[in-house]
Amino acid sequence: MLRLYARAMSSHHHDHPAHSPTRRVVLAGSAMAVAGGLLAAWRASGAQASQSEAPDDRPLIKGRAPAIFIGHGSPMNAIQDNAFTRTLRQWGKELGLPRAILVVSAHWLTEREVQVSVAGKPVTIHDFGGFPAELHAQRYPAPGAPAVAQRAASMVGPQRVGLAADRGLDHGAWTVLKYLYPAANVPVFQWSIDITRGAAFHHGVGRALAALRDEGVMILGSGNVVHNLGDTMRGHEATPRGMTRWADEFDQNAKQAIDAGDARALVAYERLSADAAHAVPFPDHYFPLLYALGAVQAGERPRHVFEGFQSGTLSMRCVQWS
Repeated sequence: MLRLYARAMSSHHHDHPAHSPTRRVVLAGSAMAVAGGLLAAWRASGAQASQSEAPDDRPLIKGRAPAIFIGHGSPMNAIQDNAFTRTLRQWGKELGLPRAILVVSAHWLTEREVQVSVAGKPVTIHDFGGFPAELHAQRYPAPGAPAVAQRAASMVGPQRVGLAADRGLDHGAWTVLKYLYPAANVPVFQWSIDITRGAAFHHGVGRALAALRDEGVMILGSGNVVHNLGDTMRGHEATPRGMTRWADEFDQNAKQAIDAGDARALVAYERLSADAAHAVPFPDHYFPLLYALGAVQAGERPRHVFEGFQSGTLSMRCVQWS
Protein backbone atom coordinates (compact mmCIF):
# COMPACT_ATOMS: atom_id res chain seq x y z
CA MET A 1 0.00 0.00 0.00
CA LEU A 2 2.79 2.43 0.84
CA ARG A 3 4.36 1.67 -2.53
CA LEU A 4 1.02 2.32 -4.22
CA TYR A 5 0.70 5.61 -2.38
CA ALA A 6 4.22 6.75 -3.23
CA ARG A 7 3.71 5.90 -6.90
CA ALA A 8 0.37 7.71 -7.07
CA MET A 9 1.70 10.82 -5.38
CA SER A 10 4.85 10.98 -7.51
CA SER A 11 2.79 10.57 -10.68
CA HIS A 12 0.63 13.61 -9.99
CA HIS A 13 2.81 16.05 -8.06
CA HIS A 14 3.61 19.29 -9.82
CA ASP A 15 6.56 20.71 -7.94
CA HIS A 16 6.71 24.48 -7.73
CA PRO A 17 8.70 26.56 -5.23
CA ALA A 18 5.54 27.25 -3.23
CA HIS A 19 4.60 23.59 -3.27
CA SER A 20 7.71 21.82 -1.99
CA PRO A 21 7.24 18.34 -0.44
CA THR A 22 7.72 19.83 3.02
CA ARG A 23 5.05 22.43 2.42
CA ARG A 24 2.64 19.84 1.08
CA VAL A 25 3.03 17.80 4.26
CA VAL A 26 2.60 20.86 6.45
CA LEU A 27 -0.61 21.66 4.57
CA ALA A 28 -2.52 18.56 5.57
CA GLY A 29 -0.25 15.94 7.02
CA SER A 30 -1.72 13.24 4.81
CA ALA A 31 1.52 12.20 3.13
CA MET A 32 3.24 11.85 6.48
CA ALA A 33 0.24 10.08 7.96
CA VAL A 34 0.40 7.34 5.34
CA ALA A 35 3.91 7.36 3.89
CA GLY A 36 7.13 7.29 5.83
CA GLY A 37 5.93 4.66 8.27
CA LEU A 38 3.62 6.87 10.30
CA LEU A 39 0.73 4.51 9.64
CA ALA A 40 2.36 2.10 12.09
CA ALA A 41 4.07 4.67 14.32
CA TRP A 42 1.52 7.36 15.00
CA ARG A 43 1.94 9.84 17.75
CA ALA A 44 -0.72 8.77 20.23
CA SER A 45 -1.57 11.08 23.09
CA GLY A 46 -0.11 10.50 26.52
CA ALA A 47 -2.10 11.89 29.42
CA GLN A 48 -5.65 12.23 28.14
CA ALA A 49 -6.41 15.66 29.53
CA SER A 50 -10.01 16.43 28.71
CA GLN A 51 -10.63 19.36 26.38
CA SER A 52 -14.30 18.67 25.97
CA GLU A 53 -17.06 21.17 26.64
CA ALA A 54 -19.94 20.76 29.02
CA PRO A 55 -22.87 18.82 27.53
CA ASP A 56 -25.69 20.97 26.17
CA ASP A 57 -29.36 20.21 25.79
CA ARG A 58 -29.31 18.73 22.31
CA PRO A 59 -31.77 15.82 22.07
CA LEU A 60 -31.13 12.18 21.29
CA ILE A 61 -31.77 11.18 17.69
CA LYS A 62 -35.04 9.30 17.42
CA GLY A 63 -35.28 6.69 14.70
CA ARG A 64 -32.72 6.37 11.93
CA ALA A 65 -29.42 8.17 12.41
CA PRO A 66 -28.07 10.05 9.38
CA ALA A 67 -25.24 9.09 7.05
CA ILE A 68 -22.84 11.98 6.53
CA PHE A 69 -19.66 12.80 4.67
CA ILE A 70 -17.25 15.49 5.80
CA GLY A 71 -14.40 17.04 3.86
CA HIS A 72 -12.00 17.46 6.77
CA GLY A 73 -9.11 19.28 5.08
CA SER A 74 -6.03 20.31 7.02
CA PRO A 75 -5.57 19.29 10.66
CA MET A 76 -5.23 23.02 11.37
CA ASN A 77 -9.01 23.32 11.14
CA ALA A 78 -9.06 21.75 14.62
CA ILE A 79 -7.73 24.99 16.12
CA GLN A 80 -9.19 27.54 13.72
CA ASP A 81 -12.40 29.54 13.72
CA ASN A 82 -13.57 29.71 10.13
CA ALA A 83 -16.72 29.24 8.05
CA PHE A 84 -16.12 25.49 7.84
CA THR A 85 -15.64 24.89 11.57
CA ARG A 86 -18.56 27.15 12.48
CA THR A 87 -20.75 25.17 10.10
CA LEU A 88 -19.70 21.90 11.76
CA ARG A 89 -20.55 23.26 15.20
CA GLN A 90 -24.02 24.33 14.11
CA TRP A 91 -24.55 21.08 12.20
CA GLY A 92 -23.87 19.03 15.30
CA LYS A 93 -26.57 20.92 17.19
CA GLU A 94 -29.04 20.22 14.39
CA LEU A 95 -28.14 16.53 14.16
CA GLY A 96 -28.80 15.65 17.79
CA LEU A 97 -27.07 12.83 19.66
CA PRO A 98 -26.74 9.40 18.00
CA ARG A 99 -26.29 6.20 19.98
CA ALA A 100 -22.77 5.89 18.55
CA ILE A 101 -20.72 7.05 15.56
CA LEU A 102 -18.92 4.80 13.08
CA VAL A 103 -16.14 6.80 11.41
CA VAL A 104 -14.45 5.78 8.17
CA SER A 105 -11.42 8.05 7.91
CA ALA A 106 -8.94 8.55 5.10
CA HIS A 107 -6.22 8.16 7.72
CA TRP A 108 -6.73 4.54 8.71
CA LEU A 109 -5.60 2.41 5.80
CA THR A 110 -5.03 -1.33 5.96
CA GLU A 111 -3.84 -3.79 3.33
CA ARG A 112 -5.76 -6.92 2.32
CA GLU A 113 -7.84 -6.79 5.49
CA VAL A 114 -10.46 -4.70 7.25
CA GLN A 115 -10.23 -3.76 10.90
CA VAL A 116 -12.58 -2.12 13.36
CA SER A 117 -11.60 -0.38 16.57
CA VAL A 118 -12.92 -1.98 19.76
CA ALA A 119 -11.04 0.32 22.14
CA GLY A 120 -13.08 1.25 25.20
CA LYS A 121 -11.18 4.52 25.65
CA PRO A 122 -9.68 5.45 22.27
CA VAL A 123 -6.68 7.75 22.50
CA THR A 124 -6.31 10.88 20.39
CA ILE A 125 -3.88 10.14 17.54
CA HIS A 126 -1.72 12.97 16.23
CA ASP A 127 -0.89 11.42 12.87
CA PHE A 128 0.86 14.40 11.32
CA GLY A 129 4.05 16.40 11.64
CA GLY A 130 5.27 19.96 11.32
CA PHE A 131 2.29 21.56 13.02
CA PRO A 132 2.09 23.88 16.06
CA ALA A 133 2.30 22.52 19.60
CA GLU A 134 -1.26 23.72 20.19
CA LEU A 135 -2.51 21.19 17.64
CA HIS A 136 -0.49 18.33 19.13
CA ALA A 137 -1.92 19.22 22.55
CA GLN A 138 -5.50 18.64 21.41
CA ARG A 139 -7.39 15.75 23.03
CA TYR A 140 -10.82 14.33 22.21
CA PRO A 141 -11.72 11.99 25.10
CA ALA A 142 -14.86 10.37 23.67
CA PRO A 143 -15.62 6.82 24.83
CA GLY A 144 -15.37 3.92 22.43
CA ALA A 145 -18.20 1.60 21.46
CA PRO A 146 -16.71 -1.92 21.47
CA ALA A 147 -20.07 -3.74 21.53
CA VAL A 148 -21.40 -1.73 18.58
CA ALA A 149 -18.10 -2.19 16.75
CA GLN A 150 -18.33 -5.97 17.11
CA ARG A 151 -21.94 -5.83 15.92
CA ALA A 152 -20.74 -3.90 12.85
CA ALA A 153 -18.03 -6.48 12.19
CA SER A 154 -20.65 -9.23 12.15
CA MET A 155 -22.65 -7.50 9.41
CA VAL A 156 -20.17 -7.79 6.55
CA GLY A 157 -19.69 -11.56 6.31
CA PRO A 158 -18.10 -13.47 4.75
CA GLN A 159 -15.57 -10.64 4.94
CA ARG A 160 -13.40 -11.20 8.01
CA VAL A 161 -12.97 -8.08 10.14
CA GLY A 162 -10.08 -7.82 12.58
CA LEU A 163 -10.71 -6.32 16.01
CA ALA A 164 -8.20 -3.58 16.87
CA ALA A 165 -8.15 -3.15 20.64
CA ASP A 166 -5.60 -0.35 20.70
CA ARG A 167 -6.73 1.79 17.78
CA GLY A 168 -7.51 5.38 18.73
CA LEU A 169 -9.10 8.28 16.85
CA ASP A 170 -7.04 9.75 14.02
CA HIS A 171 -7.28 13.34 12.88
CA GLY A 172 -9.84 12.47 10.21
CA ALA A 173 -12.14 11.65 13.13
CA TRP A 174 -11.37 13.90 16.07
CA THR A 175 -10.74 17.17 14.20
CA VAL A 176 -14.36 17.16 12.97
CA LEU A 177 -16.00 15.47 15.96
CA LYS A 178 -14.66 18.15 18.29
CA TYR A 179 -16.98 20.59 16.51
CA LEU A 180 -19.95 18.28 15.89
CA TYR A 181 -19.94 16.97 19.48
CA PRO A 182 -17.68 19.19 21.59
CA ALA A 183 -18.75 17.50 24.82
CA ALA A 184 -17.13 14.26 23.55
CA ASN A 185 -20.12 12.41 24.99
CA VAL A 186 -21.02 10.19 22.02
CA PRO A 187 -19.27 6.78 21.74
CA VAL A 188 -17.06 6.59 18.65
CA PHE A 189 -15.32 3.77 16.79
CA GLN A 190 -13.42 3.64 13.52
CA TRP A 191 -13.54 1.30 10.54
CA SER A 192 -10.44 0.87 8.38
CA ILE A 193 -10.16 1.22 4.61
CA ASP A 194 -8.59 -1.76 2.85
CA ILE A 195 -6.71 0.34 0.33
CA THR A 196 -5.96 -2.70 -1.87
CA ARG A 197 -9.66 -2.99 -2.76
CA GLY A 198 -11.51 -1.00 -5.41
CA ALA A 199 -14.30 1.54 -5.13
CA ALA A 200 -17.13 -0.97 -5.59
CA PHE A 201 -15.92 -2.92 -2.56
CA HIS A 202 -16.04 0.15 -0.32
CA HIS A 203 -19.49 1.15 -1.53
CA GLY A 204 -20.62 -2.41 -0.87
CA VAL A 205 -19.32 -2.33 2.70
CA GLY A 206 -21.27 0.87 3.24
CA ARG A 207 -24.40 -0.91 2.07
CA ALA A 208 -23.72 -3.81 4.43
CA LEU A 209 -23.35 -1.43 7.37
CA ALA A 210 -26.43 0.65 6.50
CA ALA A 211 -28.71 -1.20 8.94
CA LEU A 212 -26.71 0.25 11.82
CA ARG A 213 -28.40 3.56 11.12
CA ASP A 214 -31.75 2.08 12.17
CA GLU A 215 -30.09 1.20 15.48
CA GLY A 216 -29.17 4.85 16.07
CA VAL A 217 -25.60 4.63 14.80
CA MET A 218 -24.40 7.49 12.62
CA ILE A 219 -22.15 6.53 9.70
CA LEU A 220 -19.58 9.25 9.06
CA GLY A 221 -17.13 9.26 6.16
CA SER A 222 -14.24 11.71 6.59
CA GLY A 223 -12.00 12.58 3.64
CA ASN A 224 -12.17 15.06 0.75
CA VAL A 225 -13.91 14.79 -2.61
CA VAL A 226 -10.91 16.50 -4.25
CA HIS A 227 -7.55 15.93 -2.58
CA ASN A 228 -4.20 16.40 -4.33
CA LEU A 229 -1.55 17.66 -1.92
CA GLY A 230 0.88 18.02 -4.78
CA ASP A 231 -1.18 20.77 -6.39
CA THR A 232 -2.63 22.99 -3.69
CA MET A 233 -2.29 26.74 -3.23
CA ARG A 234 -0.91 26.92 0.27
CA GLY A 235 -2.04 30.01 2.12
CA HIS A 236 -4.82 30.82 -0.36
CA GLU A 237 -7.98 32.08 1.30
CA ALA A 238 -11.04 29.87 1.37
CA THR A 239 -13.21 30.15 -1.76
CA PRO A 240 -16.71 28.97 -2.71
CA ARG A 241 -15.39 27.16 -5.81
CA GLY A 242 -12.16 25.48 -6.81
CA MET A 243 -9.45 27.78 -8.13
CA THR A 244 -8.49 25.41 -10.94
CA ARG A 245 -10.65 23.83 -13.61
CA TRP A 246 -9.59 20.27 -12.76
CA ALA A 247 -10.51 20.63 -9.07
CA ASP A 248 -13.75 22.53 -9.56
CA GLU A 249 -15.03 20.34 -12.39
CA PHE A 250 -14.53 17.11 -10.47
CA ASP A 251 -16.20 18.56 -7.36
CA GLN A 252 -19.18 19.87 -9.33
CA ASN A 253 -19.59 16.61 -11.23
CA ALA A 254 -19.51 14.73 -7.93
CA LYS A 255 -22.17 17.08 -6.57
CA GLN A 256 -24.40 16.43 -9.59
CA ALA A 257 -24.00 12.67 -9.19
CA ILE A 258 -24.77 12.91 -5.46
CA ASP A 259 -27.90 14.95 -6.15
CA ALA A 260 -29.01 12.48 -8.83
CA GLY A 261 -28.40 9.51 -6.54
CA ASP A 262 -26.05 8.15 -9.21
CA ALA A 263 -23.98 5.75 -7.14
CA ARG A 264 -22.65 4.07 -10.27
CA ALA A 265 -21.04 7.31 -11.46
CA LEU A 266 -19.52 8.00 -8.03
CA VAL A 267 -18.10 4.48 -7.80
CA ALA A 268 -16.58 4.94 -11.27
CA TYR A 269 -14.90 8.12 -10.04
CA GLU A 270 -11.98 7.72 -12.49
CA ARG A 271 -14.44 8.74 -15.23
CA LEU A 272 -16.17 11.52 -13.30
CA SER A 273 -14.20 14.20 -15.14
CA ALA A 274 -11.50 14.52 -17.77
CA ASP A 275 -8.91 15.23 -15.07
CA ALA A 276 -10.20 12.81 -12.44
CA ALA A 277 -6.72 11.34 -11.98
CA HIS A 278 -5.49 14.80 -11.04
CA ALA A 279 -8.34 15.47 -8.62
CA VAL A 280 -7.99 12.02 -7.00
CA PRO A 281 -4.38 10.89 -7.52
CA PHE A 282 -4.78 8.39 -4.66
CA PRO A 283 -8.25 7.38 -3.42
CA ASP A 284 -7.68 7.37 0.35
CA HIS A 285 -9.64 10.61 0.82
CA TYR A 286 -12.31 9.78 -1.76
CA PHE A 287 -13.26 6.31 -0.53
CA PRO A 288 -14.88 7.52 2.74
CA LEU A 289 -17.57 9.19 0.60
CA LEU A 290 -18.52 5.76 -0.76
CA TYR A 291 -19.19 4.35 2.72
CA ALA A 292 -21.66 7.13 3.51
CA LEU A 293 -23.16 6.82 0.03
CA GLY A 294 -23.55 3.06 0.43
CA ALA A 295 -25.44 3.57 3.68
CA VAL A 296 -28.10 5.76 2.01
CA GLN A 297 -31.62 4.31 2.17
CA ALA A 298 -34.34 4.47 -0.47
CA GLY A 299 -36.06 7.83 -0.65
CA GLU A 300 -33.37 9.78 1.18
CA ARG A 301 -32.17 13.02 -0.36
CA PRO A 302 -28.75 14.62 0.08
CA ARG A 303 -28.19 18.00 1.68
CA HIS A 304 -24.94 19.81 0.97
CA VAL A 305 -24.25 21.21 4.40
CA PHE A 306 -21.01 22.89 3.38
CA GLU A 307 -19.50 23.69 0.00
CA GLY A 308 -16.21 25.39 -0.69
CA PHE A 309 -12.48 24.98 -1.06
CA GLN A 310 -9.46 25.54 1.11
CA SER A 311 -5.96 26.06 -0.30
CA GLY A 312 -7.43 26.60 -3.76
CA THR A 313 -7.98 22.97 -4.72
CA LEU A 314 -9.02 21.11 -1.56
CA SER A 315 -12.77 20.42 -1.62
CA MET A 316 -14.41 20.80 1.79
CA ARG A 317 -17.80 19.49 0.63
CA CYS A 318 -19.97 18.04 3.42
CA VAL A 319 -23.15 16.07 2.76
CA GLN A 320 -25.96 14.63 4.89
CA TRP A 321 -28.45 11.94 3.92
CA SER A 322 -31.45 11.43 6.19
